[in-house]
Amino acid sequence: MRIVFMGTPEFAAPTLSHLVLNDYQVVAVYTRPDRPAGRGRGLASSPVKRLATALALPVVQPVSLKKADDVAELAGLKPDVIIVAAFGQILPESVLELPKYGCINVHPSLLPRHRGAAPVAASILAGDSFTGVSIMLMDEGLDTGPVLAQTQIPVMDNDTTGSLTLKLSLIAAHL
Repeated sequence: MRIVFMGTPEFAAPTLSHLVLNDYQVVAVYTRPDRPAGRGRGLASSPVKRLATALALPVVQPVSLKKADDVAELAGLKPDVIIVAAFGQILPESVLELPKYGCINVHPSLLPRHRGAAPVAASILAGDSFTGVSIMLMDEGLDTGPVLAQTQIPVMDNDTTGSLTLKLSLIAAHL
């Protein structure tokens, strides 16, 4: 099965690592373009790009996936499935329709609760006693496709967005 992985932050790295360690055929890794960071404002790579490079996987960094050329390049990879974990871009319909088995999103919340870009912080701010990870089949809405699997963990009193994101990233990789 040909997999294209799309992710950017540290949350996504364990899932990519798990796919490779379990001998899945990851044909390319899509991540956000390098961005200026630090005092010198030099370009910094995303955690997913650094991992993909260390694993000798091809890396693609489109500004967006709305251009026909970018979609054609992705189509040329002939993905059977696209796995998305905190990629940071909304996938257009032209991308969602490409893979034979669809696009699967790894989302750090118990959907439908806390859709969107900051679900871990939202869970803490809402005082949730539990949160978790949802694996969903993507559609054109924002985190609205059918949920395929979920698992939950307790939110501890001392959890921060960082500590809870780390826990959820490890659970996501195994789910």
